Amino acid sequence: MANGRTELAAMANVGPAVVRHLARVGVTRPSDLVGCDPYEMYDRLCDLDGRSHDPCLLDTFISVVDQAGGGDPRPWWTYTEERKRHTRTPPRS
Repeated sequence: MANGRTELAAMANVGPAVVRHLARVGVTRPSDLVGCDPYEMYDRLCDLDGRSHDPCLLDTFISVVDQAGGGDPRPWWTYTEERKRHTRTPPRS
């Protein structure tokens, strides 16, 4: 699993805290992200913790899922407008 953590940490926008958050929702390597719904991941983490996380974490989840699907690495904040335009219920804040 340490290798998977290293692979995740090599992705743009991923540091130790994000690696820990991803592990809590079952993601231990980049390949686990392929086909994932970042909004569901975020909601599951909030449910696990019984609290809302910063919506910027959702932007980061969108970023890593995009990268795992072949997208170019971009800063997490470039996903903020996408999150805000998303038709689902806004993230917990």
